[in-house]
Amino acid sequence: MTRDLCAPGAYRRRMTVSEITTSPVIDLVIAPEQAGLRLDKALALLGGEVSRARLQQVIKEGGVSIDGVVVADASRKVAVGQRLSLIMPEAKPAAPVGQDIPLTVVFEDEHLIVIDKPAGLVVHPAGGHEDGTLVNALIAHCGESLSGIGGVRRPGIVHRLDKDTSGLLVVAKNDKAHRGLAKQFADHGRTGPLERAYLALVWGSPRRQTGTIDAPIERSNRNREKMMVVGEGRGREAITHIELIERYPPLLRGHEEVEALASLVECQLETGRTHQIRVHMSHIGHPLLGDQLYGSGFMTKASRLPENAQAALADLGRQALHARLLGFEHPVTGEELRFESEPPAEFARLQAELSIL
Repeated sequence: MTRDLCAPGAYRRRMTVSEITTSPVIDLVIAPEQAGLRLDKALALLGGEVSRARLQQVIKEGGVSIDGVVVADASRKVAVGQRLSLIMPEAKPAAPVGQDIPLTVVFEDEHLIVIDKPAGLVVHPAGGHEDGTLVNALIAHCGESLSGIGGVRRPGIVHRLDKDTSGLLVVAKNDKAHRGLAKQFADHGRTGPLERAYLALVWGSPRRQTGTIDAPIERSNRNREKMMVVGEGRGREAITHIELIERYPPLLRGHEEVEALASLVECQLETGRTHQIRVHMSHIGHPLLGDQLYGSGFMTKASRLPENAQAALADLGRQALHARLLGFEHPVTGEELRFESEPPAEFARLQAELSIL
């Protein structure tokens, strides 16, 4: 089929994924309005529901030609009157396989799914975790409802939680939802309704009731598993807003001021860097309880806790971090969605034991 973009009304309707994937070859002629655009951007004007990343992959694989000549450079500029041919391959089966792993589904429709992730579940297959991940569970749970994101049938991961962090996570089920959610997370909620809040049990207590940690982060050269705070001009911007919820024990016992062994803090993310909360809280001297990567220097503090609190910390067996709040705009319907999650039992038990200090 040929679509002349010079024709009246050519920009009034973009083709859908189903139209593109059921058409073996799509031809279009470059209009004056498109002259000088990158090849991938010009194609994106046609495939309104196909991500630019997906189109870049198709170009790289030789699925696009200009005037009969295959072009593999997505950055090539197009000219008026050139005829583009696009062969959109069918989505390949996902490399990860579906696995019957129980999921706590908070919300689901044809576009996205919100999960209350348990601690211990890795989000995405990676070295050392090729299966048994949230992606494997979602492939089994969603089945054919997943779209060909990136050319394979798999969920669209737009943000992650560490393996040992529990709580709320949203995953896209098709390209359109993926792009819309990714845009919101890239904006960090600065101009939209995106909200992310976590509960953290930390050693000691911040001096102020509220505060902001604005400290860039990059990967450590000494330990590639760790991130670290770096000076201005280096790393990636990282901003965390914190609010002190409770001190353990309270500030005053009778008329005497006492030292806080631990605190419950709410952390709101303005950015979403790897290990951001864990790195930032350690940076200001209040690492998370149970965090062996960033709080190893505070391990001896556990001996100052009562026996029941020590046992609860040992049973937690991880950093005391829970993603309790997630809010965003539905990328398709525009509805503002907001979800809350209570901490899991082992987190709540540790909090209860600390509250009686």
